[in-house]
Amino acid sequence: MDRDKIYERVVELVRPLSKNRTAVENISEDTSILEDLQVNSARLVDLILAFEDEFNIEVDDDAADSVKTIGDAVDMLAKQLG
Repeated sequence: MDRDKIYERVVELVRPLSKNRTAVENISEDTSILEDLQVNSARLVDLILAFEDEFNIEVDDDAADSVKTIGDAVDMLAKQLG
């Protein structure tokens, strides 16, 4: 799966978890999941689980901890899928 498709899926998965609708409309790879999108830590766990289900992968704790921005998520998933 190419990076653009991963990015699109990440955005689709994070959109319903965000409390900041304005940030969702202006999302980019630099968008912070916790700060900009106001996804709380419990919802971040849900997002990681959604990544696992969507991409049929397992995300270890170190990889999950590295996900701070949309770009981080795309990088982590691209590496896992690579």
